[in-house]
Amino acid sequence: MTRLVCYRCGETAAFPERKRCGCGEPLWFDTDGAAAGFAWPDEDAPGRTGGPWRYADLLPVERRDGVGAGAGDTPLVRAAGLDDDAGCRLWLKDESQNPTGSFKDRGSAVGVAWAAANDRPWVGTVSHGNMAISTAAHAAGTDADCVVLVPDDISAERLAAIAQYDPRILRVSGDYGRLYYDALDADVPVEFVNSDTPLRVAGQKTTALEICAAFAAGAGDPDRTAPDAIVLPTSSGGHASASWKALRELEAAGLLDADSLPRLCLVQAAACDPIAEAYREGREEVTAVDAGETVAYSIANADPPSGTRALAAVRATGGAVVSVPDEEILDAQSTLAAEAGFCAEVASATTLAGIRRLSAAGELAADDAVVAVLTGTGFRELDADGETPAAVDLGALPERLRALAG
Repeated sequence: MTRLVCYRCGETAAFPERKRCGCGEPLWFDTDGAAAGFAWPDEDAPGRTGGPWRYADLLPVERRDGVGAGAGDTPLVRAAGLDDDAGCRLWLKDESQNPTGSFKDRGSAVGVAWAAANDRPWVGTVSHGNMAISTAAHAAGTDADCVVLVPDDISAERLAAIAQYDPRILRVSGDYGRLYYDALDADVPVEFVNSDTPLRVAGQKTTALEICAAFAAGAGDPDRTAPDAIVLPTSSGGHASASWKALRELEAAGLLDADSLPRLCLVQAAACDPIAEAYREGREEVTAVDAGETVAYSIANADPPSGTRALAAVRATGGAVVSVPDEEILDAQSTLAAEAGFCAEVASATTLAGIRRLSAAGELAADDAVVAVLTGTGFRELDADGETPAAVDLGALPERLRALAG
């Protein structure tokens, strides 16, 4: 699987020589032939592999040992207690259960495996958050070294989280937004697995494959072969593109049809919502915006490299794009923890906030089966600013516990 294709104009290119099309759009692996013969793997087959590797027939590389072998296979949890709040029948896809706590491990597992299998001396990424942590972790213990390009104003906490995996970290001054493109164009011995590059998209599509496989097996809704909608927080547009790629492949395999195809719904922070803005204005192209400050800083991408492809995914599946203000994001994060027991990062909490808005607008119905993808853990974001509970003397503890019932 070495041929790439453009979703928009159909131009093809050889991998890894090209990552983007001459028309300006990103390329992804041409899996038409493999998808046509794809069937759901036999879960009872002896020696079957798990995670992204369950779908090896649709991937450009085979599984390798290491942390990448533990990616994927994340829980799909029915959250019936949030149905009234969400305005639909809600499931949560908990990507925090990946090895480094985010969905980025899926793309890193495939990208680093490919680099190691093809004798690439270096694998790299442009990130100062989950993707940097994930790429560095997956490179550790392989034959490929890792380089991470971070902005020069990166916080000490983020730097430490990345540095623990011992990558080469380069702080870069200048326009960090341009670095995504400059890294891909540079003639250097590094395989960059950035936010929407073909290898990362190939791995990240397995989120949607797992969701649809669970529904096909009756573990989601026994009355449905797929959810009615999949809702994702959206930054670069890479995960949304990957989800669309998965749905296209399942349709080509005959495992989904037009009547069972889930709608892809995307959520952005209101302070930085270029894809939502293009959707509201009825445009087919996503253009850069002036970004404001938001608590969901990890998805605040003012010029998403796969923004137009993500918007095309929404249009093709009959989905929608909404943006939500910070106060609604924080309220959703609190609800996910206090009412459902999920510690989701702020960016992940945009899914519930967005679902509330989609339901209120009539985009989602009360009986729709909706999967909210919680893309990463919130444990890295916790601080010590909360209220400290009062101390209880050990001798008074029984009385205090009995009082709980009164």
